[in-house]
Amino acid sequence: MKKLLAILMLSMLSLGVPVAAMANCHDCGRVTHIEQFTGHRSETGGAIAGAVVGGLIGNQIGGGSGKTVATVAGVAGGAYAGHEIAERSEKTKYNVTVRMDEGYEKTVTQNSVKGIPVGTRVRVRHGKATRL
Repeated sequence: MKKLLAILMLSMLSLGVPVAAMANCHDCGRVTHIEQFTGHRSETGGAIAGAVVGGLIGNQIGGGSGKTVATVAGVAGGAYAGHEIAERSEKTKYNVTVRMDEGYEKTVTQNSVKGIPVGTRVRVRHGKATRL
């Protein structure tokens, strides 16, 4: 009988631990609103990628000092093209508003809200809301 009572007490205590841990979560809350919007991709990233590709292509052309000129022209042209492509391409992003357990609201911007509908309990860390 004592063993059964001890097991029962331990199982009841173990069930209480997650509840207590959630009560002390300072970066947890519930999603109250999700707003979808369209934003531009990083123009700097596009320019860098374009410069690398342009430089590689330019380096394949000519020989001697002509090769150097072609490489420089490839880098410049690639950077410009990459910048323009990134500026014109758009990406869907989401503003996720969370009512934190401590009573205040926090809004984070992220690229996906897959599996996080309104009403979901989340943890907000490093500018992202993730499902608990």
